[in-house]
Amino acid sequence: MATKKPAPDYSESSIRVLKGLEPVKQRPGMYTRTENPLHIIQEVIDNASDEALGGYCNNIGVTLNVDGSVTVEDDGRGIPVGIHPEEGVSTVEIVFTRLHAGGKFDKGSGGAYAFSGGLHGVGVSVTNALSTRLEINVWRKTDDGNGIHRLVFENGDVVEPLSSAPFERGGKKNGTRVTAWPDPKYFDSPNIPMAELVRLLRSKAVLLPGVTVTLTNAKTGDVQTWRYDEGLRGYLTEALAQGSSGQTLIPLFEGAQYAPLGDESFAEGEGAAWVVAWNEEGSVVRESYVNLIPTPSGGSHESGLRDGLFGAVKGFVELHGLLPKGVKLLPEDVFARVSFVLSAKVLDPQFQGQTKERLNSRDAVKLVSTFTKPPLELWLNQHVEYGKKLADLVIKQAQSRMRSLQKVEKKKSSGVAVLPGKLTDCESTDLTRNELFLVEGDSAGGSAKMGRDKEYQAILPLRGKVLNTWETDRDRLFANNEIHDISVAIGVDPHAHGDSPDLSGLRYGKICILSDADVDGSHIQVLLLTLFFKHFPALFRHGHICVARPPLYRVDVPARGKKPLQKLYALDDGELLAIEDKLKKEGLKEGSWSISRFKGLGEMNAEQLWETTMNPDTRRLLPVSLGDFDHVESSARFNMLMGKGEAAARRAWIEEHGNETEADI
Repeated sequence: MATKKPAPDYSESSIRVLKGLEPVKQRPGMYTRTENPLHIIQEVIDNASDEALGGYCNNIGVTLNVDGSVTVEDDGRGIPVGIHPEEGVSTVEIVFTRLHAGGKFDKGSGGAYAFSGGLHGVGVSVTNALSTRLEINVWRKTDDGNGIHRLVFENGDVVEPLSSAPFERGGKKNGTRVTAWPDPKYFDSPNIPMAELVRLLRSKAVLLPGVTVTLTNAKTGDVQTWRYDEGLRGYLTEALAQGSSGQTLIPLFEGAQYAPLGDESFAEGEGAAWVVAWNEEGSVVRESYVNLIPTPSGGSHESGLRDGLFGAVKGFVELHGLLPKGVKLLPEDVFARVSFVLSAKVLDPQFQGQTKERLNSRDAVKLVSTFTKPPLELWLNQHVEYGKKLADLVIKQAQSRMRSLQKVEKKKSSGVAVLPGKLTDCESTDLTRNELFLVEGDSAGGSAKMGRDKEYQAILPLRGKVLNTWETDRDRLFANNEIHDISVAIGVDPHAHGDSPDLSGLRYGKICILSDADVDGSHIQVLLLTLFFKHFPALFRHGHICVARPPLYRVDVPARGKKPLQKLYALDDGELLAIEDKLKKEGLKEGSWSISRFKGLGEMNAEQLWETTMNPDTRRLLPVSLGDFDHVESSARFNMLMGKGEAAARRAWIEEHGNETEADI
């Protein structure tokens, strides 16, 4: 049951301001999903959920109003309404009008939100920016005796300044109500998808046992209410039953573990709750959350669960001598038939993009793996009969995987070209796992060779700038040694758009461009993308081309207390600011840490390159696709950018769009 607690630290000074609001209206796609307004409403729901997560809220209500607006109401503490100590205007106004302003930046001792949805801080300010009208009502007692506060915006600007009045007798005493009218011009469709909204609200109820979540549709009169006291177990059991997934192989394994005060590796309260089931057939159910935020694209917390489950099952199989000769277990063998609900608590979660669909926090892999492996290992050895059933399922998966690889190998066994001498190949022949890294520079290639997972990662170092092949005839391509080596290593011959090339010789499921995080590195990326788009378009179509994103900065944090020396990595200036802000919240003085800017990949040692750029659990790897463009449009854009006689068109394009990017010169 969620119980309310005194909250002396949630006050005007809890709200931290980082910068201004206009960019959202100009480029909404950078801050939210623009298919429909659900995400900007979710930002308000997440605020109410964070109050419940902290134990200050028992009811969350969402109403779809007849006029198209949406109301979200909670009985939490109410947003602070007094004058902000640094900004000189009401705090509630700052929260809704400034990017990077909110209580979730205040994560120091006694912060208002120790665990919340993220450190981006754009939140409800984006909701306000993309709504034609937004009304806020706050119930919160202030020093002047007033308790009901109201503020109204239109198109992000205040139209009714904050007004306050005394509490009504017998009325509500604490909480927040936000009503937003999403502006249809920013969205492909003005309609909120009901199925997604229902799933979101239901999941909040599951993850907040004892909290009642209600959805009211004023247009139809329908009211849906969710309240789960049994939490994750009941949710997964119900979901598996609805999916006709058949009998679970073993009883649902569930657990929860959080770091205590003084833990050497993790902050107090960090950890996870989980429930896991294995099925021999039927569909699988997989849902994960970070601080109540749904992460449909998974991320490092799911990787931690996979590693923890794999370690426990592998340990059990080896202890009992169950593995047949010649069979090697892989994490995907254990994970193939697993259903789970995972709810992680991470102090400062770092997400991929503002929509928070994928967790990128590197520490979350170790966090979830450390907490899930020992309990499952113990459970399996206490229930050996169930453990052996699970081992049998996992071994069957491994054998099936190995048989399918043998079939592929038979087809490929004849007529293999001699591979280039500087290619450091991988051991596996599994196309779905294998990765080729095209690495800028021999020195970085050396670090990549030492740091890679040699089982499935291959390295091909490239010397200097690759040829601009946009206007190169196909029969002249192999005159360039680098391009010859790339083609032979990949196992696919050059071809044109519309051709049906033979892809049976393809040797890698992912071809990853790995270059420095600077202007020259970006140039090499463009040259390689040009090569693949022009002469290997089938690889583009089938999603085989990716761009690795190495960090630009390293932050060295001195040892303090029980915490050892830390090395943190930032992809760009924005992440560097977020890291510095986090260190300040932890009590470090500015200047006590040092910042290094990588001149290139060659400056990274093997361990750093693996952790930041090559480890599938912690790297940033962007798949490349044409998006909304068709091939004709894309060809025209490439021609303007890469054609030798297109200097005037390039100049005009840069003058028109140059203000949309930050140049690193």
